[in-house]
Amino acid sequence: MNNTILWYTTRGAGAVSLVLFSAVVVLGVLSSLRFEVPSWPRFLTTGLHRNLALTAVVFLALHIVTAVVDPFTHLGWLAAVIPFSSYYRTFWLGLGVIAFELLIAITVTSLVRGLIGHSAWRAIHWLSYASWPIAVVHGFGTGTDTLSGWMLAIDVVCISAVVVSVGARLLLRSPDPLAADRARFRERVSRKVVK
Repeated sequence: MNNTILWYTTRGAGAVSLVLFSAVVVLGVLSSLRFEVPSWPRFLTTGLHRNLALTAVVFLALHIVTAVVDPFTHLGWLAAVIPFSSYYRTFWLGLGVIAFELLIAITVTSLVRGLIGHSAWRAIHWLSYASWPIAVVHGFGTGTDTLSGWMLAIDVVCISAVVVSVGARLLLRSPDPLAADRARFRERVSRKVVK
C-alpha cells in the first residue's frame, strides 16, 4: 500500500473517530438523562448510541492499524498495546494507548453486560469519562493537523458538544419514571404510621 495513503487514512480515521466518539459520549449522556421527545423516543437514543459506538470502534481500529503499519513511524504492534513504549512521540502515543485500553474495557463489558450485571457494567462504563478526554489530548499532541483550521473547528465542535452534555448531566436530574409511585407509597406509609 502507498505510504501516502496510509498516512492520510491514519489522519482521517483519527478525525472521524473523534467525531464519532464525541457523538457517542453525547448520546450516552442523553440516555442517562432519559432524553425523550414525542418525535424522538428514548429507545432511538440508546440504539443510536450503541450502533454509533460500534462504528466508532471500527474507525478507531482502522486508525490504529494504519498507524502501526505505516513505515514512516515504524511503531510496531507493541507500541499499540503498551503505553509509553514508542520512540515516536512517546507521551502522546502513550495517551492514545491508555484511551484505547479504557475503551476496550468499556466495549467488552458492554458486550457481556448480561453476564456481569448492571452495577459492574455501569461502574466500568464510567471510564468513558476518562477515555474520551485522554483521546482528545492524544489527538492534540500527536495529530499533524492539530493547528489547521478544519481540525480546530472539529475539535471545538466536539469538545463543546461533550462539555455541554456533561454539564447538563451534572446540573439536571434525570427524570425518575417511578417518582409519582414512590411519592404515593411514602404518603400511604406515613398515613399508616400516624394512625
